[in-house]
Amino acid sequence: MKRFFTLYKIEQKLFFRSPDVFVFNLCMPVAVLLLIGFIAGDKTAGGSDITYIQSAFASLTAVGICCSAFMSIPIVMVDYRDKKILKHLYCSPASPARILAADTLCSGVMSAISAVLVAASAVIVFGYRMEGNPAIFIGAWLITLVSMFSIGLLTAALCRTTKSLNIATTILYFPMLFLSGATIPYELFPKGLQIVADVMPLGIGIDLMKAASMGQDMNGSLVNVFILAVIAVICSTIAVKTFRWE
Repeated sequence: MKRFFTLYKIEQKLFFRSPDVFVFNLCMPVAVLLLIGFIAGDKTAGGSDITYIQSAFASLTAVGICCSAFMSIPIVMVDYRDKKILKHLYCSPASPARILAADTLCSGVMSAISAVLVAASAVIVFGYRMEGNPAIFIGAWLITLVSMFSIGLLTAALCRTTKSLNIATTILYFPMLFLSGATIPYELFPKGLQIVADVMPLGIGIDLMKAASMGQDMNGSLVNVFILAVIAVICSTIAVKTFRWE
C-alpha cells in the first residue's frame, strides 16, 4: 500500500502540472455552465419541463469524467509506454494493476474537482438547488465515473502507439463529449440524436445523474445502473489482462 501511494503522489503532481488537464477538465465545464446560464438562465430546455441550468448541472459534471477517461488516462499510459518508462517499471515492484489504479485515482481526483467547481458555480452564480437527494446523485456520478474510466483503461491497455491512441481517442472522446448531452443540452437534440445519446455510455450516465438531481423515481433507472456496471466490469477486466509494458 505504501508503494502504491508513493506512486500515486508522483502521478498526481504530474497531473496538476499539465495545462491540458487544467483547461479541459477544470476550466471548460465551468465556462460552458456560465455561458448556458447567462444566455438561457431559468428558461425551459426544449420541450421539457426542466430548465437549462438543471440540465447543464447534471451533464457538465460529467465533462470532467469524459476528459479524464478518454484523454488523461490513455495519453499518460501510452506516453509512458512510448518513452519506455513502463519497460523500466517492469523490473520494479509495480504491477499492471497498481500502475492502472494510480493513474485512475489521479484522474478521479481531477474529475471530482471539476464536478465540485461546476456545482459551486451553479449554486453561487445562479442559485441552483438540487431537487433530488445529493447522496443518490453522488452515487450516480460515481458509477458513471467507474464505467467511463474502465473504457479509458481499456483504451490505454490496447493502444500500443501514439498514432493508434490518437485514432482511438478521437473516435471515443469527441462523440461522447458532443453527442451524449454533456456539453450541448440533450433536450435540444432532434429525435435521431437523442437516440444516439441514449445508447452512448456517457449519455446513459448523464441520464442517470439527471434523474437523481431532479428527484425522479430511480426504479426506472436501475437498467442504466446495470448497464454501466457491466461495462465497468468487462472493460476493466480486459484492461488488466491485456496490459503490456512495451
